[in-house]
Amino acid sequence: MTNSGIILVASAAFFWGLSGGIAGILINNDWDALLISFYRGAVGLLFVLIWLSLKPRCSGLADSRLWLWSIIAGLGVAGNFGFYFFSISESSVAVAATLMYCAPIFVYLISFALKLESPTLVKWAAIALVMVGVVLLTRVYQMEGNSITLLGVATGLLSGLSLALFIFGFKYATQYGSPQAILTIAFLTLVVALGVLIDPAEAAQVPGSVDWPLFAIIGVLGGGTSFILYLIGLRQTPPALASIVATIEPVTASLFGVIVLGEILAYSQILGMLLILVTVTALGVYSGKESSD
Repeated sequence: MTNSGIILVASAAFFWGLSGGIAGILINNDWDALLISFYRGAVGLLFVLIWLSLKPRCSGLADSRLWLWSIIAGLGVAGNFGFYFFSISESSVAVAATLMYCAPIFVYLISFALKLESPTLVKWAAIALVMVGVVLLTRVYQMEGNSITLLGVATGLLSGLSLALFIFGFKYATQYGSPQAILTIAFLTLVVALGVLIDPAEAAQVPGSVDWPLFAIIGVLGGGTSFILYLIGLRQTPPALASIVATIEPVTASLFGVIVLGEILAYSQILGMLLILVTVTALGVYSGKESSD
């Protein structure tokens, strides 16, 4: 473990959180959530292509299994970007970012279903606590007068599920090729998948709009630089510690929403957010210790 690894992971998480806040600004300016996701992925693709060109050896690009798992990872990251930004439009940056952070819970549930991991009382208790946190955060018990729609809650959770799909796809793809090759295929998949869903006329308006710097920033920081920094930093950082550092993302996004976008959270929502963040982080630490034993 090195301090540089922690700094890299922290920087990536900060950039991801910042991209959520910037997406909130673009959505408030009437840009489509899928279009924002497309540009985030397209700019990210340029960065990982450069990374791949700098480290072309042992890429594994000739292996069909690498392509299969990388495409699955790409569909996951496409869903993650798209559902996350759509959830922001239907709820708030703080709520959407925290719901997305539930991804490790979906990883566990999928692992249980596929018998890749054995369920324990601690893990089930963590899942139950996160569910309580989601209820408090989204206030689904009080939908009347609630600015958070059920669609916003559903897409926020789907963004977390999509992130879990990306994690699984990326994990299995690493057996057959390099991280930069996997990300290249994944982002290419994202661009193709979202490219058929966006409005070409609206997409063509972005370069000449006053908001083009925000699109550039969200792509450079949230799509390209952050993923590269995170993967490099993860090599030097224990997974348990990385899970703690990763809480910077939802915290950054939430603070951005409250300070810059003027979003307001009730005390019960803050409690729910803290319950989710603390539980997921503790679960990451527990899993790291369990793996090392």
